[in-house]
Amino acid sequence: MNETLSSKLFAKAKTLIPGGVNSPVRAFRNVDGDPFFIQRAKGSRIEDVDGKSYLDYIGSWGPNILGHAPNAIIGAIHQAAKDGVSYGIPNPHEVKMAQRITEWVPSVEKVRMTNSGTEATMSAIRLARGFTGRDKIVKFEGCYHGHADSLLVAAGSGALTFGEPDSAGVPASFARETITLPYNNVERLEEVFAQYGEQIAAVIIESYPANAGLVFPREGYLAKLREITRVHGALVIFDEVMTGFRLARGGVQELEDFDPDLTAMGKVIGGGLPVGAFGGRADIMDQLAPDGPVYQAGTLSGNPLAMVAGLTQLDELAQAGAYEYLAQVGAQMADGLRKIFTEKGMPHRVNQVGSMFCLYFIDEEIVNVDTVQKQDFGIFKKLFWGCLEAGVYLAPSPYETGFISMAHTREDIDDTLDVVESVVAKW
Repeated sequence: MNETLSSKLFAKAKTLIPGGVNSPVRAFRNVDGDPFFIQRAKGSRIEDVDGKSYLDYIGSWGPNILGHAPNAIIGAIHQAAKDGVSYGIPNPHEVKMAQRITEWVPSVEKVRMTNSGTEATMSAIRLARGFTGRDKIVKFEGCYHGHADSLLVAAGSGALTFGEPDSAGVPASFARETITLPYNNVERLEEVFAQYGEQIAAVIIESYPANAGLVFPREGYLAKLREITRVHGALVIFDEVMTGFRLARGGVQELEDFDPDLTAMGKVIGGGLPVGAFGGRADIMDQLAPDGPVYQAGTLSGNPLAMVAGLTQLDELAQAGAYEYLAQVGAQMADGLRKIFTEKGMPHRVNQVGSMFCLYFIDEEIVNVDTVQKQDFGIFKKLFWGCLEAGVYLAPSPYETGFISMAHTREDIDDTLDVVESVVAKW
């Protein structure tokens, strides 16, 4: 086999970067292969350094809801950069972004910008602890909120045990302040609050868990969560880093009529540039320095380029019919996948909402990460490599969600389904 430029770059990268990548999922370990390197991207397509083009369903893992390198965002960044790329001093774009977020997300009365989703969730947890005067937090198995120490925690071995470090370098003492529960299990939630309710500062939850594929809350689950936290004086931190502004102007909390105390955001509001934010009730947010005792800071927070890019993207999404179109092409993809695997007689589930979708090779309702882990990963790998060879790039992991953008046409979806059908026909 001829050595490709991608393979040469990866070999070099492994001598300079741990694992050859700057984020673990990029290493293709879940599909038993090596990654390729991208040279450029435009619209719904990416092109690797060897000149091969792919229809892309990653979109930088969610931010690129307009597609790659949309002209409006590129133009806005170019214009803003003429005035400087970073100030470390307040700029008017961050005020405009704060106003936009508070207008679109009713639960957010005040907001602070960060540089990543991890910073947003980490800061929201510190704020919740400072506001309540409590230490413990509750999270859910399969929900990912970034790599802060208190969040890289696996479930304990007993029904009501505290968590255990899920990564080397996380002190056990940190993990003991985190309780990890199975998602969609009301009974376990009630048990934990009955025993530890007065010690729990907050529950942090992905609005729709999208780091174990794509999982939806059972009917009444979020309402029960909101009820039980209010009874015990704990806050709810809604992690909408992935879903915020992608599924609706007000995110999942708009779709589910849910009223969290704090919300973590990111991805879409940066227009493809590094960004994060957290916001919520004014009385809680006012506990942040310099007004309050909870310290949080960031040299590049509110960076003018990220703010301009994000505002431009939100302006484009505000156009009539944007979210409706994304939901239509999302449904087109999901319906097409179901048809292919039904006709093939293969067990499968396709979870889809708006422009997000995930295919599971299992004939069982997907309710939490335990269900996800029952699927046939071998079939997924075969599909991934078959599609990649044919020019369709799906997430290189069965635990990741697919993203569709405004740049994807109905013909792109049809072409993708044709590729999937041709790959499956060879099995």
